[in-house]
Amino acid sequence: MKRYTLSFLVSCAMALPLAMASDAGQILNPIKAASPASELHWQDDKAQMDAFVDVLIGRMTLAEKIGQLDLQVGQFAADGVAISNHHQERIREGKIGAVSNHYGAKWSQTLQRIAVEESRLGIPLLIGYDVVHGFKTIFPQSIGEAASWDLAMIEAAAAVAAREAAAEGVNWTFAPMADITRDPRWGRVSEGAGEDVYLVSKISAARVKGFQGADLASNDTLMATAKHFAGYGLAQAGRDYHSVDVSERELWSTQLPPFKAMLDAGVGAFMTAFHDLNGVPATGSQRLLTDILRQQWGFEGLVISDYTAINELVPHGYARDEAHATELALNAGVDMDMVGQLYSRHLATLVEQGRVSEAKIDASVRRVLEMKWRLGLFEDPYRYSDPQRAETEVLSEYNLALAREAARKSFVLLKNDNQTLPLQADKLGAIALIGPLADSKRDMVGNWAGAGDRRHRPVTLKEGLEARFGDELTIHYARGASNKHDVPPSNRQGFQAAIEAAKRSDLIVLAMGEHDRQTGEASSRVSLSLPGNQLALMEELKQLGKPMVLVVMSGRPNDLQWADQHVDAILHAWYPGTMGGHALADVLSGDHVPSGKLPMTFPRSVGQVPIYYNMKNTGRPYDATNPKQRQEHYKSRYDDAPNTPLYAFGHGLSYTRFDYGELQLSSDTLSMDGALTAQIRVTNSGDYAAEEVVQLYTRQRVGSATRPVKELKGFQKLHFGPGESKVVSFTLTAADLAFYRADMQWGAEPGRFELFIGTASDQLRSARFTLVD
Repeated sequence: MKRYTLSFLVSCAMALPLAMASDAGQILNPIKAASPASELHWQDDKAQMDAFVDVLIGRMTLAEKIGQLDLQVGQFAADGVAISNHHQERIREGKIGAVSNHYGAKWSQTLQRIAVEESRLGIPLLIGYDVVHGFKTIFPQSIGEAASWDLAMIEAAAAVAAREAAAEGVNWTFAPMADITRDPRWGRVSEGAGEDVYLVSKISAARVKGFQGADLASNDTLMATAKHFAGYGLAQAGRDYHSVDVSERELWSTQLPPFKAMLDAGVGAFMTAFHDLNGVPATGSQRLLTDILRQQWGFEGLVISDYTAINELVPHGYARDEAHATELALNAGVDMDMVGQLYSRHLATLVEQGRVSEAKIDASVRRVLEMKWRLGLFEDPYRYSDPQRAETEVLSEYNLALAREAARKSFVLLKNDNQTLPLQADKLGAIALIGPLADSKRDMVGNWAGAGDRRHRPVTLKEGLEARFGDELTIHYARGASNKHDVPPSNRQGFQAAIEAAKRSDLIVLAMGEHDRQTGEASSRVSLSLPGNQLALMEELKQLGKPMVLVVMSGRPNDLQWADQHVDAILHAWYPGTMGGHALADVLSGDHVPSGKLPMTFPRSVGQVPIYYNMKNTGRPYDATNPKQRQEHYKSRYDDAPNTPLYAFGHGLSYTRFDYGELQLSSDTLSMDGALTAQIRVTNSGDYAAEEVVQLYTRQRVGSATRPVKELKGFQKLHFGPGESKVVSFTLTAADLAFYRADMQWGAEPGRFELFIGTASDQLRSARFTLVD
């Protein structure tokens, strides 16, 4: 293995292959910069890094520079992922700077050896992978992790994923996704953290910190990627890749803040989005990638396109041809081309034609090389490839235990009439376990499940219940129904076996939902109902008159109206991950108490979409609790359904009962430079030790621009013993009340406010205060 000091490299720059320099960057606390620019800088020896990169760029041919801006994918093989012989040769020629869909300690060592020891300049590779909610130990689907509202756990889960992936040679993950969305038809809601800008910002920053740790050059961390920049979650009609047309106020108020939060948390890379934003494709948007990201926010890291997104500027109708697309993307600020090979095909010619400057290419190359420096790759290109570390780290006892805990925390108890849950074996002789997701290993881990073993490793609900109850409880299993789109409700295949199992049982546990490919990228739906003939089977089973518990597994809010009316208990489990079956058994048995809260509103039907808690009032607001308004026609209302959701943002029940006392404020006024404290006593009035997410919201009654009916401003997830009371306090300042005012300047406005604290966005205690100059 070759290692050289910087001084030796500089003095011998024309003679030796580059290998290793020292002191890759460590993330520092934010350094003050002029608002609204970013406050983040990495702790680099800038002079040393700049000198190193200057020498290296000075030695590079144009072809080698362009090669650093090209990312190519590996090809899956039986022992992991291989890279084609053609791509290996291009690495030797210095014409590939990064690869993805590649993992394996030995394979990554092989590739780095080609890059470092067989190419002219010896520049190591970035090796990326979609480590989204786990690498081989799979944690709950991202939307499920968000439902935990547990930032420490989310950060810890990302750190585990990073340790596993890094041991297998990966040094870069294409996550987190921070797209705010209010449309559950969009399949990629499963990859994000929901509808609320405050919650998504906190969770996204926690994931960045988990992936990258305190030292980006550590051999057990990954460079994270903020995606998809920006507005992707508002795709028209909920259809993936579709257009987005959004106002400046909405863009700055809800879509951009989570990305700024990740930037401030130290994220190393940004990824462009597929859609066009207000008529300009995001991958060709100089305003997004240069004006906002670079100039206003001061981002110093790497910008990469999404998969072939540069090529797609042509069908968008934004570029005449692929050469034009290349010109537009690089000049807009896209440093690296993911897979599309347009930079490698066209940049040299564009430089000759004067349509792209070599200085512009040099700037992008510099950013690629700087991130390789910060990852420590010039010091040791093999630091992320360690077969022995992989052997002990991947799927370790600790990792699996944390995945089980994360899954338990992600479950949301939507309904629990008559204390149907938890299951009590001493009162139940037998239960029927019915549904297409009851014993499906693949569907436990959901979509974007990294390098997870889908066939053997995941624990199913059936396996979890059998392990937990053993001989205490007889379990009669029948698949019963199908969740495939092409199976009509009239198809009754499997129904009779399910009915017979239910007849022999005291209680029915239904495992229904979507299979893993029904949510995620390119998995948009026009219906939110449970697909296939699942509902038809539930209707049949209801006629037996037995208690019914529905466990829903999916990556989005579903239409659960029928279940809400007819099923005794509903537990939403998302896709719970590798240890999901054990975690479900833990919660269904009462060994652990559910504590999840919804990060997205659940509509009554798809006709309410988009629906979200922090909407604005209209000039004719409708209040269903007001008897007079129920008789008025000319209000903002539906004729055939309530305005309210089926389950509100922040909703989530427990096996115990939490009582909220009176809300008290330290003052009824708040000055612009002061602070206000809100306190409320919360009591666990039940028999179970449990966690509760205490949520804080505010409302500005009058503003220079219309304001939401409420906005999340804080939350605390706290543990309570049976009968325990705690006084929960929040501190609020004027900065917490700032927004983009009528003139699009950021700041707070004096006036009347309401403050709310409670267990969900629709179950709150309130008090009033005034913000004064």
